[in-house]
Amino acid sequence: MSLPKVAVVILNWNGKKYLHDFLPSVMASTYPNMEVVVGDNASTDGSVEFLKENYPTISILTNDQNYGFTGGYNRILNRVEADYYVLLNSDIEVVPGWIEPVVKLMESDDLIAAAAPKIKSFRQKTHFEHAGAAGGFIDKFGYPFCEGRIFFDIEEDKGQYEVSKEVFWGSGAALFIKKKYWDECLGFDERFFAHMEEIDLCWRLKNMGLKVMYCAESEVYHVGGGTLDTESPFKTYLNFRNNLVLLKKNLPFSRALIIIPIRMCFDLMALLRFISEKKYKNAWAVSKAHQNFIRRLFTKNITSVKSRHRNYNLKGMYNRSIVLDFFIRKKTHFIDLDPKDFL
Repeated sequence: MSLPKVAVVILNWNGKKYLHDFLPSVMASTYPNMEVVVGDNASTDGSVEFLKENYPTISILTNDQNYGFTGGYNRILNRVEADYYVLLNSDIEVVPGWIEPVVKLMESDDLIAAAAPKIKSFRQKTHFEHAGAAGGFIDKFGYPFCEGRIFFDIEEDKGQYEVSKEVFWGSGAALFIKKKYWDECLGFDERFFAHMEEIDLCWRLKNMGLKVMYCAESEVYHVGGGTLDTESPFKTYLNFRNNLVLLKKNLPFSRALIIIPIRMCFDLMALLRFISEKKYKNAWAVSKAHQNFIRRLFTKNITSVKSRHRNYNLKGMYNRSIVLDFFIRKKTHFIDLDPKDFL
């Protein structure tokens, strides 16, 4: 039986340096039925010319402008034919056999729609990386966290997360998804532009009764922060705005009416913390995020991808507040959390 076709799709925007540094590792992948595609979001740094000169076998697809992570991928993947898409950040180093374990895991169950490998830090390869670590989870108020990373506390990989398992979300830095399910859920919601769009995608898949997995047998190394700096007010704005959109879209209406006001109170605490740290632009970004979210409650957005509620799969949701557990109860590592508190 032939192996399913895998398209590794890298979305690029002015990332020539990362393409130079990390494409060689991608091209050295050992999976036999693989195509490498670079989708370019109207770069101006010579990325496309670099690819044409140095990687003539790579498929190059271009967008006419920068549509962000969400719109960029939606437009590129509409032109790619494969059984599996791998959405891979340009600032990731892979090892030769990184694809095979994930595909084997996903082929074992038709209900597995998406999966992610273990994501570790490129700069400190003994430690997990913020973007996805060893699989993503979410608390009852919409705060995402990972095995190996809760808020800013990043663990060393000591072999404590070596079991592949069902999770709530997989990182968009290195996300495997079956094409049929990408098509069925209509890809990314372009309102997100960037940040948390993969959590929304995974949540929508789970609302369809499907599964998202963490594959411990595959490992990649992520630089992180390649597009927006951690302290960027725009990144702060996107994270706070998108988190509220995430909750509104994917929670049942009666549940959202309770959770969203509580979450906005937590956000105000974060705003006050930014002010106390004299990060006034970040504080204003939180306020703008709330203003934008409230305005959107009263306007119709035609680019929104709705969540289909068929058969809720809440596996991986933490039925407590990770904020209180982390900051008040000092549960700073994932292994400190009680497994009975996960749905």
